[in-house]
Amino acid sequence: MSDTTPATPDYRDTIFLPETDFPMRGGLPTREPGWLAHWEKIGIYDRLREKAVQAKGGRTPFTLHDGPPYANGHLHIGHALNKTIKDMIVRSHQMMGFDARYIPGWDCHGLPIEWKIEEQYRAKGKNKDDVDIVDFRQECRAFAKGWVDIQREEFKRLGITGNWADPYLTMDFHAEAVIADEFMTFLMNGTLYQGSKPVMWSPVEKTALAEAEVEYHDIESHTIWVKFPLVKLPAQMIEAITLIGDDEDRLPLEKVDRALRDAKVVIWTTTPWTIPQNRAVAFNPAISYGVYEVTDAPEGNWAAVGEKLILADDLAEAVLKQAKVAGFERLVGFNPDGAAMAHPLRGVEGGAGEWDFEVPMVSGDHVTAEAGTGFVHTAPSHGEDDYQMGLKYGLPMTYNVLEDGSYRADLPLFGGRVIITPKGKEGDANKAVIEALAGAGALIARGKVKHSYPHSWRSKAPLIFRNTPQWFAGIDRPLDDGMGQYGDTIRKRALESIERLVKFTPISGQNRLRSMMEARPDWVLSRQRAWGVPLTCFVKKGAKPDEANFLLRDAAVNAAIVAAFEAEGADVWYRDGFKAQILGDRADQYDQIFDVLDVWFDSGSTHAFVLRDRADGSEDGIADVYMEGTDQHRGWFHSSMLQGCGTIGRAPYRNVVTHGFTLDEKGMKMSKSLGNTVVPEQIVKEYGADILRLWVAQADYTADQRIGKEILKGTADSYRRLRNTLRFLLGALKGFHDVERVEPEEMPELERWVLHRLAELDADVRAGYAAFDFQGVFQKLFTFCTTDLSAVYFDIRKDVLYCDGPDSLRRRAARTVLDLIFHRLVTWLAPILVFTTEDVWLSRFPGDASSVHLQDMPATPNAWLNPDLAAKWQAIRAARRVVTAALEVQRSAKVIGSSLEAAPTVHVADTGLRAALDSVDFAELCITSDLTLTDAPVPEGAFALADIPGVAVVFHMAEGCKCARCWRILPDVGTHSHPETCARCDAVLD
Repeated sequence: MSDTTPATPDYRDTIFLPETDFPMRGGLPTREPGWLAHWEKIGIYDRLREKAVQAKGGRTPFTLHDGPPYANGHLHIGHALNKTIKDMIVRSHQMMGFDARYIPGWDCHGLPIEWKIEEQYRAKGKNKDDVDIVDFRQECRAFAKGWVDIQREEFKRLGITGNWADPYLTMDFHAEAVIADEFMTFLMNGTLYQGSKPVMWSPVEKTALAEAEVEYHDIESHTIWVKFPLVKLPAQMIEAITLIGDDEDRLPLEKVDRALRDAKVVIWTTTPWTIPQNRAVAFNPAISYGVYEVTDAPEGNWAAVGEKLILADDLAEAVLKQAKVAGFERLVGFNPDGAAMAHPLRGVEGGAGEWDFEVPMVSGDHVTAEAGTGFVHTAPSHGEDDYQMGLKYGLPMTYNVLEDGSYRADLPLFGGRVIITPKGKEGDANKAVIEALAGAGALIARGKVKHSYPHSWRSKAPLIFRNTPQWFAGIDRPLDDGMGQYGDTIRKRALESIERLVKFTPISGQNRLRSMMEARPDWVLSRQRAWGVPLTCFVKKGAKPDEANFLLRDAAVNAAIVAAFEAEGADVWYRDGFKAQILGDRADQYDQIFDVLDVWFDSGSTHAFVLRDRADGSEDGIADVYMEGTDQHRGWFHSSMLQGCGTIGRAPYRNVVTHGFTLDEKGMKMSKSLGNTVVPEQIVKEYGADILRLWVAQADYTADQRIGKEILKGTADSYRRLRNTLRFLLGALKGFHDVERVEPEEMPELERWVLHRLAELDADVRAGYAAFDFQGVFQKLFTFCTTDLSAVYFDIRKDVLYCDGPDSLRRRAARTVLDLIFHRLVTWLAPILVFTTEDVWLSRFPGDASSVHLQDMPATPNAWLNPDLAAKWQAIRAARRVVTAALEVQRSAKVIGSSLEAAPTVHVADTGLRAALDSVDFAELCITSDLTLTDAPVPEGAFALADIPGVAVVFHMAEGCKCARCWRILPDVGTHSHPETCARCDAVLD
């Protein structure tokens, strides 16, 4: 008799385990370039366009118009966020059945590039003014081209699809010709004019700046309280003055006269350098003012005992405290209307009579009693509110400040003093003015204040408001252009477009752009620089800007300019003899303008030479989507709106989608000095572009997004879980053929429930993509993969897939559903994970011309929707969760190692749920070898979950032997022809 125990039969080769070459690890940094090469080889963008042409009935065009990035440096994380969102919009719409076109573009003109060339000159000791302007412009062009080529490859590495072979550049000859032509539309429709008004001016860059080129930083400024001696008080105002207090009797006029004699109006300012340009003081009739006499002050104090100061009542105490006044008395109320003062520098030694004039009081709603003195110093040449006061009251403009931020040389006392130095630092102008005012006895206090102040976003230097002759587009000037459907001025058309024609994502963008359009001044079009499209206009010699014949308006001249630009580019404007070439005999009668257009006019015009002029543009010249960062409400969205309303009568877009800014993990703004910047190139090298894209999809891009190492690690973990889902699908579908397919009506309920979920998801995914809600799409797909599939469906059906026979209905139905899941899940995810889904697709459908990005999202039948079945299975899944939680307790206690060792009793109180559980193999769903359902009273100690009442579990070990093939523990194991197998496995082996 042998004492050896027979070996357990090895049935591993009879089990249908998943099989795939798709690697568990993505290896994205090294493998992604291969897919880029594949797309390049098959010309995928062109094939998509061909697909649209060949489609029966055609495909509806969809155009996302690219807001041009600036061609002057490597990509930062904001670029990556922006372009990835755009790519998801384009790809998702393409896969939903549109002909989704994307033409990438670049902004090439303007100060940033010109500044870079000037920096190179300075490093070589070279003077820009010594270089021929055409040669200088050519250097700018070459610089921009170099960065376009670099950025193009960096964008492509992120998986961005588009017409990279033929992008648009604002410096292309055709683009420059169209920009000039668009400008000349403003010339011809009467909105263009030359005016003199204060604009944001960079003394460092020596040019005007648009609001979109300005950023705000806190600085510490000088602050001074200045006395303006009262010199004029109308008699009718004197008669109206009454004593404020218990005694309501009128003061004798002689007492009023004494109260006001030598009184001084006090103003407060943080720009002392503007005092020499003061031409008025503004007040608000709604504010209560009074005359205050100083009764106690230190000896030698600027505000001396007996001095009478006029202040807003609500601010008087704070001002006098600042002036170190220990005691004061309110003498009388004061009505500023009709009063006049002397300039604080009137009669100053060395002033040469420059300030010997009266300063009127003017009424302005912009004056408040929230800070200052209740009076506002008004210099019409150096502030927007001041300028408006100047227009309203006929105040004179001054021209004391030159383009380099210095006072004109012949200005008494201050000639040559500098406000902002060429290095962007404070000059000596403020100090000189303060000293002159102190010397004239015109101050009561001085100090420093920290406040937000405008800076150039290029040079980072502070700006000034400076009065200069500039060219403007009048946004309230009536347009007689036959395009009045939405109004007869640019402003009216813009506001109508915002209300009626454009959808905003998020909706807050509508209010933001509307408020800007309602309040904005005329558009400053001119810049005093060299690299850009010139203002292609001529002015009559000797004529004044307000004369009818000042500007040459000649359609034939305009056409000749456009033709020249088409042939040779905008450089031709600067070549000797061009004016004579264009104007002929009239050349001597006109001056040629050499200012260049605001670069925002360039980008605002892109709709004309991209959407309108290109065959792959938009059929009606209007973009379906403009998508940029939130700062572009005052940038590209804004300038495009103004430009479009002036030339085509409406906004050039139907949707405005806005994303926030990128911050570090702590929510701080990224800065090289802080060392918290995140560079896209580094993320791609370490993780791969798909991880960066997944970070974008997971974030609420409409708000500011945080990014850093820990966040990226979390993103990579989400990616791994998705990848495992896709890998399981590939393995389980190995060798799947259409002959295996099972129709839905033949499928078990579990499969029909999955079809219901697919139908639900199809609607959600399409709606989410249509609404540009990538976070919502991703969250739904991620939850489906991790909860519905991995934790439920895959978990349950592994036994069927591995152990049922190939012809079993359950296995065929499961494989049919897995195939349906595969085609939907991979195409739903493709706009987000462009490289990974291509890897998955090619793993299953290899071929030189194959690509998931040539596919559409499959149509999903509404007939799959089954709300009643879904409700039933929601209840079943809840009951299942109680069972699996109870088994996990036993597993943690090491009572069992596998759920197949269990045969629990499940107590179910609800008869409807009991019926639902009786209708399915609940043991199979719970992955136990056996399971008993009962409505008997729940014994003490039974396991339950508080959030799922009426279900309790009593644990029991399964009885019988373990099947050597499927590992279930069943009583019949060992009673069949194949040793140690259950009935199901024995039949499969037969």
